[in-house]
Amino acid sequence: MKKVIAFAGSNSSTSINKKLAIYAASLVNDAEIDILDLNNFELPLYGIDYELSHGIPDNANKFLNLIRGADGIVLSLAEHNGTYATVFKNLFDWMSRIDGKLWSDKPMLLMATSPGARGGATGLEIAKGRFGYMGGNIVGSFSLPSFNDNFSDGKITSHELNNQLLEEVKQFQESI
Repeated sequence: MKKVIAFAGSNSSTSINKKLAIYAASLVNDAEIDILDLNNFELPLYGIDYELSHGIPDNANKFLNLIRGADGIVLSLAEHNGTYATVFKNLFDWMSRIDGKLWSDKPMLLMATSPGARGGATGLEIAKGRFGYMGGNIVGSFSLPSFNDNFSDGKITSHELNNQLLEEVKQFQESI
């Protein structure tokens, strides 16, 4: 059975991106799904001085090993001020110090959502442009606009948007 990790690029206890990641992962058939929470991988703010004096924190290695051990990644990025959230960027920076190709060419379904009409599209586009240089194998992407209008009871309520996600999940499923 394939192993898929799913997580949000957020540390909010009520993360809408985590809800989207969990929903999308639930659509993947015949796979063991491991839902990760960035709160379980606390890290100091990355800085070269910290790294030189203390080394790389264990949680960066633990998270990277989960990526390496997975057959696929479902990730939904929170957008803060037009890019991904600091907590995610910090994890990303620490892991890149261990392995510049941190995504290990694992098939990835990359997503974003927000309460706004653009659904985190700006941060999603930044990630799509950057992750390929870091071993990212993005096989599907999806932006859910207006989360509060289009998501309820653990699922997407818009038939059209849900069908778009199903197509992306299908591509992801075929890639793992």
